[in-house]
Amino acid sequence: MSDPQVDVEYNVRNTVTPELFDQVMAEYRAQSERAVAGLHGFEGLYYDPDSRQKLDVWGTATDELRPVFLVIHGGYWRALSRHDTAFMARTLDAAGIATVSVDYGLAPGTSLEEIVRQVRAAVAWVHHHGAAHGLDPERIVVGGSSAGGHLTGSVMTAGWQRDFDLPDHVVRAAMPISGLFDLRPLIDSFANEWLGLDIRRAELLSPMLHASGTGPRAVFAVAERDGAGFLEQSRKFHRMWAAHSPSELLVIPNRNHYDVFLDLADPSSDLTIALVRVIDDLGKRDAVKDRVTGRKRVTG
Repeated sequence: MSDPQVDVEYNVRNTVTPELFDQVMAEYRAQSERAVAGLHGFEGLYYDPDSRQKLDVWGTATDELRPVFLVIHGGYWRALSRHDTAFMARTLDAAGIATVSVDYGLAPGTSLEEIVRQVRAAVAWVHHHGAAHGLDPERIVVGGSSAGGHLTGSVMTAGWQRDFDLPDHVVRAAMPISGLFDLRPLIDSFANEWLGLDIRRAELLSPMLHASGTGPRAVFAVAERDGAGFLEQSRKFHRMWAAHSPSELLVIPNRNHYDVFLDLADPSSDLTIALVRVIDDLGKRDAVKDRVTGRKRVTG
């Protein structure tokens, strides 16, 4: 049996009307389809030979390696897909940024441990194979909403990279949006019906409990009208991350748990401005480093 108070804090379906929820879910897919129509890219690429999961690459150019925004969908680990998660592709393309939207196996058929492994494998694919598809392996930024925010947190932490033959700082920056970073409360929630967590697994799968040492620059974002648990966890993880790595927190006004993600399709939104600024800063820092070291980068 779930704890009613925990369910109040983490059941964000109750923060919007059924009609609004259906409307936003439909917008995810409709805006994604419009955003990628006619956009240069590569669709349906297998990124993980074990699970046969796929990703799409959008907004690449023929004469340069573009920085990458690898975006991870939400759906409480059991719904949605990469096809619902490309609505920012055209906006980012205009800013010279490529979008990589990824699928992962869904719960309960896929364990959360395996979902985390798959998302890490997607990052590894971009690093090892992205250059052949117009992606800069040294400018990978990861972001996602809700469950995708948790999975973003799972690639921000240290220790997993060696299993994929990756440099420690392969993820240069991150934007977890309305994420969950401590899964222990979910043991007593409705969500455990499909997650099946116990305390040991919840602890191992909680990025907030494994945040130590210098990590990527982070922009934590959460909706003003989000669930109480999501608001508190975003604030807490930001404070913890800021103790050792650059971090900022954006509380987006007049947005709920679902529509805040769509702000990335709007070039004038606070969310998009913050993301583009972070990626632009990566390029500036790399340019300074190259001048100091005398390195020349291959851009095409």
